[in-house]
Amino acid sequence: MLPKQYRLKKRSAFKATYRIKHSSHSGGVTLFAGLEKKEDFPTKVGFVVSKKVHKRAVKRNRLKRLMREAYRLLLKENDLGNSQKYISLIFIGSENALGKTFAEIKNSIKKLLERI
Repeated sequence: MLPKQYRLKKRSAFKATYRIKHSSHSGGVTLFAGLEKKEDFPTKVGFVVSKKVHKRAVKRNRLKRLMREAYRLLLKENDLGNSQKYISLIFIGSENALGKTFAEIKNSIKKLLERI
């Protein structure tokens, strides 16, 4: 489980990150990055899968769990690239990511983190 200090929870924080419009897409996962940080706070991360992606909550939650676990392992390995320069990150799952394996999701997230 991703530690509490790294979770993006407030609706206002999500809206502020979306407003920046700094995004990238890879393998069914889209990444929105917030402002570059000036202080030494940890980067907050949010995971979103819309109801339009799949009507079943079980499928949506599984995709969120896969993305969250992939990010947690990359955080543990210290393989996050340039992502630590940002205040907040939001990963959005799409229909293309629903049938993918954990390894494919992890590679997509790793590519996104290297790209931003």
